Amino acid sequence: MSNYKTSTIKHFILYVLLVAFLISCAGKEKKKEINKRPNIVLIVADDLGFGDIGCYGGDIETPNIDNLATKGIKFSSFHTAPMCAPTRAMLLSGTDNHIAGMGGQGLVTTEFGYEGKLTNRIVTIPALLRDSGYHTYIAGKWHLGKEPKSNPHQKGFEHSFVLLEGAGNHYNNLSVLKKGNSNYTEDGEPTVWKEGDYSTDFYTSKIIEYIDGNKEDDQPFFAFATYTSPHWPLQVDKKHWEKYKGQYDDGYEKLRERRLNSLKKAGIIPDYVNAPPNHERVMPWDSLSNDQKMKEVRKMELYAGMVDNLDHNIGRLITYLKEIDEYENTLFVFMSDNGAANRDFIDGDRYKELSKILRENYNDDYDNMGNANSYISYGPQWAEAGSSPFRYYKDYATQGGINTTMVISGPRVSRKNEIHHGFTSLLDLAPTFYELADIKHPKEYHGNEIYPLKGNSLIPFISGSSDLIHDSNYVFAIEHYGHAMLRKGDWKITNFIRPFKVENFGLYDLSNDITEQNDLKTKEPEKYKELLNEWDTFSKEIRIQTPPPKPKVETIEK
Repeated sequence: MSNYKTSTIKHFILYVLLVAFLISCAGKEKKKEINKRPNIVLIVADDLGFGDIGCYGGDIETPNIDNLATKGIKFSSFHTAPMCAPTRAMLLSGTDNHIAGMGGQGLVTTEFGYEGKLTNRIVTIPALLRDSGYHTYIAGKWHLGKEPKSNPHQKGFEHSFVLLEGAGNHYNNLSVLKKGNSNYTEDGEPTVWKEGDYSTDFYTSKIIEYIDGNKEDDQPFFAFATYTSPHWPLQVDKKHWEKYKGQYDDGYEKLRERRLNSLKKAGIIPDYVNAPPNHERVMPWDSLSNDQKMKEVRKMELYAGMVDNLDHNIGRLITYLKEIDEYENTLFVFMSDNGAANRDFIDGDRYKELSKILRENYNDDYDNMGNANSYISYGPQWAEAGSSPFRYYKDYATQGGINTTMVISGPRVSRKNEIHHGFTSLLDLAPTFYELADIKHPKEYHGNEIYPLKGNSLIPFISGSSDLIHDSNYVFAIEHYGHAMLRKGDWKITNFIRPFKVENFGLYDLSNDITEQNDLKTKEPEKYKELLNEWDTFSKEIRIQTPPPKPKVETIEK
């Protein structure tokens, strides 16, 4: 072979190798670019009051949440569903709770919208994120179906440790809703709670464990920390609640006043706002005996301790992410799933049969409060204080049940230490995460037609490119067991009377009446008619049934 031919072949081989090398480099750069997408940590507190945390003016020590707020945005008009399960269904699907299958918490039927589990009409955030290369993890409360095909392991989560029911003992396996034990699964398989582990501590450790297991592969992750705190029963170690001893000795009415003023001072609500009258179930503080007051005070001390512990664990997660150099590339969303909770299932006057069952394993004695065999809820009196300045609390579609805390911090958040007063909702989070991850919400998934998203991405707002999230024509509506609302711009119709009747809707102008005290339906008949027409359209779209369909299975959590 001539030297010329030999030289030509060598050059050709070098050329081929160079091209292959460049293609390989381009592929690696593309992969690197994909893997630079932000991690997402979604933290959901369970039944947290609107003004509890420090950055919202609250008196509970929450330095880690407050620090996230300093580096990001607080939302004063963030909206959820009025109860845990429908909120989780809407959150993970980006659409209405009926479309997602959770039309009634604890209700399982074969009817559209009331299946009691996530349906094939939706695709979950973790499913799409996992398909696009994200690791997906969940630890905490699931509350979206107990059967194996409804498990988070089948809904897009790579790793999961979850409580299937809506509440659990914070220290052991014993149920707080029925006889027997709570139901837990890990990665889809039944498991049991290790005696003595505290819920929020353990769930945080699980999230850290899951992230740590894949930290070297350079893929982004979605971590859903769906805590059961500060949901009843109020149980927490003394080191977290004893610091609050004496802080609430003057009672829930005074705390409600303080929260109203501290929210104003923090800039969360306008100065002109006055608290509405108490719910009829709230007894005047001065009417209680000294023993009753002592017990009431301890309830709030325990509750504060649970929030304190929650913040401590958020700090643990933040510290870990800093240690593995992922903190700066992580978007944090902290929120509550609904307003403060009023139920007290051990109350024999209201829940006779269940109270009888619970008292076989629990008591609410003063000296035992906060321990693993105590069953304490803080009731409507403290819930009303926790929901200040709004009307009522969890269960209701009034602002007290659905206007909750949200803080966002991290990549793409150019606004720092700001408060956003415009309307936002949990439906805005799915499109935000999809835009952040550079993926599209499909019209079809695994052969099933998928309902469209109902919210707007927050990215244009949080990045500073837009000051608007929703215009005045955007409609947001909720129905859950007859508690119903619809909002368009600043106008809202609210129904809190059951059984549900359309004529019981009141009309409120939230631009100057966030406490929903001035019903304008007779003064503004055209606006009232406009919103009722929107309600008619909405209720037909999601196929609301009033009363709800007959259950195949039903729990006490309605």
